[in-house]
Amino acid sequence: MTSRKWVRMFLTTLLVGAVLTLLTSFVVKSDSYLRVLQPLQLNELLGVLLFFLGFGLIFSVISQMGFFAYLTVNQFGLGVFRSFWPSIQVFLVAFTLFDLIYFRYRAAEEASVWPFLWTAIVIFLLSLLVAWLKAKETNRKAFIPALFFMVVVTTVEWVPALRAEGSAYVWLMIIPLFVCNAYQLLLLHRLTANHTSKVK
Repeated sequence: MTSRKWVRMFLTTLLVGAVLTLLTSFVVKSDSYLRVLQPLQLNELLGVLLFFLGFGLIFSVISQMGFFAYLTVNQFGLGVFRSFWPSIQVFLVAFTLFDLIYFRYRAAEEASVWPFLWTAIVIFLLSLLVAWLKAKETNRKAFIPALFFMVVVTTVEWVPALRAEGSAYVWLMIIPLFVCNAYQLLLLHRLTANHTSKVK
């Protein structure tokens, strides 16, 4: 990938992360806006908007760091584990989904397991869709690595929000993270003009 294409990918991913975080904040952090809209306080409203835009930029950078780290890890895994690497990735996907359900449920006090179960199911189904698109646009071997990236790497990037108190920042972070990761994954082979992506 040329430096020009990398800069394009970096900037567009920043934009995606910032815009999605801002839009998500309107829903999950609506109370922050209500405080400055009733009555209208323009300076404070601008501050809130910039605050969530800044969060979006941070989430985008985290997503991009995870993406390029995975490209390195994937090459390392292929070199060390060879034919076992796809099986290892499938195991890690299953373990991560189990972790999203069981360990989060155990850590929560007097909570129902259903919210954690549905969260893992939705992430898995959306990841399957992204992985299917990646494989369709490149090759069948890209399916498992793409699924691994969307489930495992996204979850690892999501850890800071999972450890925070309250659910608002959990949703504020996962939506832009997931979309930024999917965006980069599906953009990579287009930028390199090579339907045999680095994610094999």
